[in-house]
Amino acid sequence: MIVQKYGGTSVGSPERIKNVVRRVAKYNALGHQIIVVVSAMSGETNRLIGLAKEMQAQPDPRELDMVVSTGEQVTVGLVSMGLMQEGLKAKSYTGAQVKIITDSAFTKARILSIDEQNIRADLANGYVVVVAGFQGIDKEGNITTLGRGGSDTTGVAIAAALHADECQIYTDVDGVYTTDPRVVPEARRLKTITFEEMLEMASLGSKVLQIRAVEFAGKYKVKLRVLSSFEEEGDGTLITFEEDEKMEQAIISGIAFNRDEAKITVRGVPDKPGIAYQILGPISEANVDVDMIIQNVGVDGSTDFSFTVHRNEFDKAMDILKNQVQNHIGARNVVGDNKTAKVSVVGVGMRSHVGIASKMFRTLAEEGINIQMISTSEIKISVVIDEKYLELAVRVLHKAFDLDLDQEPA
Repeated sequence: MIVQKYGGTSVGSPERIKNVVRRVAKYNALGHQIIVVVSAMSGETNRLIGLAKEMQAQPDPRELDMVVSTGEQVTVGLVSMGLMQEGLKAKSYTGAQVKIITDSAFTKARILSIDEQNIRADLANGYVVVVAGFQGIDKEGNITTLGRGGSDTTGVAIAAALHADECQIYTDVDGVYTTDPRVVPEARRLKTITFEEMLEMASLGSKVLQIRAVEFAGKYKVKLRVLSSFEEEGDGTLITFEEDEKMEQAIISGIAFNRDEAKITVRGVPDKPGIAYQILGPISEANVDVDMIIQNVGVDGSTDFSFTVHRNEFDKAMDILKNQVQNHIGARNVVGDNKTAKVSVVGVGMRSHVGIASKMFRTLAEEGINIQMISTSEIKISVVIDEKYLELAVRVLHKAFDLDLDQEPA
């Protein structure tokens, strides 16, 4: 049993939908049971959001979900018609018809449960089942959507509910690369990557898979494979749970980066209990995500407190902190820099190898790249640097860790 998820570019026109149909028919002919999960046609969700904004500057979230969920409804119907044209039995379902039950957080709902009985019955009767991604219903019967990239999550969740043998995510790239090939032409496609590494890569800026889908797959042990919908052959990248002997050879699997970082520093903060909460409490209440945090103690007993936020939330965070500094904290001032970027090296091999950090720092130092902040976990090291050095940093680190060489056995 295979779940195949196709993104917006893969179903962007009737011709592309026919390519999807041919691929599904091929798998079906091999005797596999197939569930197809599809996104809206590329550009369609943005078009629908644009229509909603013409009616209401800040669209009501419930009504917005009602509008944007129609994008996938069109695609499931077209894919099913295409399959029938090829002589296959096919049936389409919206999220509500499957009974994908979510919470009531409109525009960013989370899946609570899936009733897979109808799908199982259809598969047993020889149907290809086509399911709308990105959507469900809450317990009151309202249509909900899962947020950007939510079709990946639908695909993985259905694979988990049905205990499918594999969930294949078809996209416009043919797998997971050591880094973005647009920045480093020598980047290589990985044959395998562990879930932990993929989770780090997704959270650190690699856009191949939606992070919630990777979390879901890890939690429910769903075997994931990333493939290109524009290439007939190829094994893509398998995301695995096993750190087998093959994995041991590569200490670093990839370089992830994120251009959307902004850094804020509160200077001259009194060094006393509760001060971190006084700084970050109001930031959290404003729903601003904080990433890296560093605190330095000065000679005069005060500290400098630095952290990073998404660049889109930089102005909001600065306004909040200026008010806090003036009225509550008693710090010297607040300074910010919204021209920073984060670069990370990721690899499970770090657990058993020393010297990764020093190699990373030496490589950047040799290029005259100053490191502003450092954060580490068991399998990653991240640094914040000036945005203008981002592509240079990614290129030199990719070379320093030999990621341009084929390290994987055939």
